[in-house]
Amino acid sequence: MDAGTTFALAAPLGDTAAVVAELRDRAEIADALHRFAAGQDLKDRDLFASAFTADAELDFRPAAARWGGKPPVMSGRDTIVSTILAMFTGRVDTTHQVTNVRVSIDGDAARLTALVEAQHVLIGAPDTHALLKNPYTVDLVRDDGRWLIRRLHIANTWLTGDPLAIFGA
Repeated sequence: MDAGTTFALAAPLGDTAAVVAELRDRAEIADALHRFAAGQDLKDRDLFASAFTADAELDFRPAAARWGGKPPVMSGRDTIVSTILAMFTGRVDTTHQVTNVRVSIDGDAARLTALVEAQHVLIGAPDTHALLKNPYTVDLVRDDGRWLIRRLHIANTWLTGDPLAIFGA
């Protein structure tokens, strides 16, 4: 085996308890991003909020810069949830597909990277839509036994459609 090969798990293969604990952490870490995605798509305030720490930060500026958008960094769970749901509820249907998840864990902190394909379709004008492929970098912390997003940085690889479907006029 090549000395440069890395394994998905850091836990020693012979330590079943450590392997199970790490697998659970990895599942819970990925679930935080899935709560973020599904909470938006379902317009479920509680599910969406459950993804974040109270002091979370969401930075969509790198993605928005692709089409000249200049949104502010959103700070605080309540601000993130209220801002995004107010922007989409009743106006935009979204679907987020999360792929290529990679996780690294360091005690009670973790970093997740993923590709997220995000479709935005105007409810009243379904021909107006935007489809984005966004690399996410997510910093998480374990808070009272649950993994939560502390910082979410969203870049953009490509965009098709009309960005007005995301932010409006």
